[in-house]
Parts: sequence; structure tokens; C-alpha cells
Amino acid sequence: MSNDTFNSVTPPDSFAGTGSFVGLDIGGSKTRGILWVNGAIAADASVGSANVQNVSVETARQNMAELFARLDVGDVQVVFAGAGGVDTDDDAAALRGLIAPFVPGARITVVHDTRLLLAAGGSTTGVAVIAGTGSAAWGANADGAQARAGGWGYLLGDEGSGYWLGREAVRYSLHRMDLGAPPDELTQGLLKYCQLEEPGELIGHFHQGTTRRYWAAASPVIFAAAVKGHAHALALVEQAGADLAQMAYQVANQLGITGPIVLGSGLGSNVPALQQAFIKHLAAKGVTDVRILRQDPIAGVPLLVKTQQS
Repeated sequence: MSNDTFNSVTPPDSFAGTGSFVGLDIGGSKTRGILWVNGAIAADASVGSANVQNVSVETARQNMAELFARLDVGDVQVVFAGAGGVDTDDDAAALRGLIAPFVPGARITVVHDTRLLLAAGGSTTGVAVIAGTGSAAWGANADGAQARAGGWGYLLGDEGSGYWLGREAVRYSLHRMDLGAPPDELTQGLLKYCQLEEPGELIGHFHQGTTRRYWAAASPVIFAAAVKGHAHALALVEQAGADLAQMAYQVANQLGITGPIVLGSGLGSNVPALQQAFIKHLAAKGVTDVRILRQDPIAGVPLLVKTQQS
């Protein structure tokens, strides 16, 4: 595909077949579940987060109970779940343990949510890139080898993510304050989002009580300033695209593949300027099979279940 063409990959929601299975997408702010029966969606529900990296175990259990009650899963025998932060076998085992009481006897598979994203892009091999509150890249090749880059969390990385953009806008605004420069359009937009009067208030606001999702939700301020031609906002969007592209390229290079590269999640699926920067930086590295995901990653569950059963 050309550098300025976005490939919206929308495979069918289900595959022909019999039986039933549940797909779960367990995010930091919400958990979505879908029940497929005989190849069709029978129930679709969303509740609060059931990811224990974001909420307490008790809250996660309560949300999971509500979700399964709304799905009315009956005697379903297969559950396929994707979640952020599933980095070790112990992480996967803990999440399986949380799910198991609601589906006694079911076979439960837990994977990192990047695998859902890649499958939702229509492939089981290639590289998936998450650009949302956080960022990460994961891939697999035809031999079954896997590799990943990023996904270390906001204190260690998450370059190119919504949180990273929000934090960098705060740093920019505070640097201008130190130089004695008046608030410009980017800083004014940030102050309005935070409901603050002066740039100096950003310091205490950042450190006291705000969350990573709060600062990720500030990213539209940066994108709005970039659309209006703000030089630093444009530079931040460009750097975000470059960092995400580098993660994707690193994984692809480790696996010896050239694609497909699937970009998704909140920013990746919805911000054209970030998509353009991402595609441009990958093209400069010789990677042109880039797909922009236009649907929720949970849409990839049927392909993963089909692959698992074949």
C-alpha cells in the first residue's frame, strides 16, 4: 500500500461453525465481553475494568461477575481473553483464576491484548501496535516465534502513547514558564483541560491525585494544537509516530518479517496525524504493509479461537 493510503481491515465478526465461545477484552478502563453461538453474536456487554493492574482484585471480581451475568454464558466451554499487562505465565494464570469461577470446566486462554489487535486486523502473523493510554508492539511469524517491544508501563516507557503526549505537553508548558514566556496556545489548551489558571499549578496537579488515564485524555489538546500548526505540538505528534514505528520495526526485524503491521487502540485507530507519521516512518525503513484498525480488538477473537481449534 502507498504511504498515504489507510487500509481499514474489517473481517467478519464471526466465522461459520457450531458451538459457543466467549471473547474478553480486559482494558484499563473497561472490560468488554462477547458471546458467540454457532458463528453469530448472541450477547455483547461492557463493564468496568477487570484488570488487576488498574483496579483492586475485589473490584475486578465484581466487574467480572456482572459481565458474565449479562452475557448469560450457560455451559460455554471456551473463553479467550486478551488483557494489557499479561507479560508472564503467572500474569496469565492469575487472570485465568479470576475468570474460572464464572465458567466452570471451560478451557480458558489468556493472552496479551496485542494478539487480539493483530487478529482483528485479519492475521495471526505480523506485528500489532497499541497506541492508546499506553503503547506496546507484539508480533509472531509463521514459525511460531514471538517478539515484543515496549509495554513497560508509564514509568518506564509508553512512548507515543496518550499518556506520553500529555506528560510532554506539561513539560513543555513548565519549560516555557521557567523561561518567562507567556502561555501559548498549547499551554492555554492544557490549562483549560485541567481547569487551572497558571502553568505553575501544573506541577502540583500532575503529582497529586491525577492518573495516567487523566493525562492520556489530555492528548486531544496536543492534536488540536497540531492541526492549527503549533510547532511543538506538531513535533510531539511526529515523535510519537516515529517511536511507535520504531517499536513495530524492531519486532518485525527480530521475527524476520515485513508485515503486516496493524496499528490500533484509541489513538492508533482514530488520529489521522499520528497514523500518517507512523506510516511515513515505517516507509522510510522499507515497511509498507501497514493497516489501520477500524474496529475493537475483540473482533479478533473468532480468528484466534478458530486457529486454536484447527
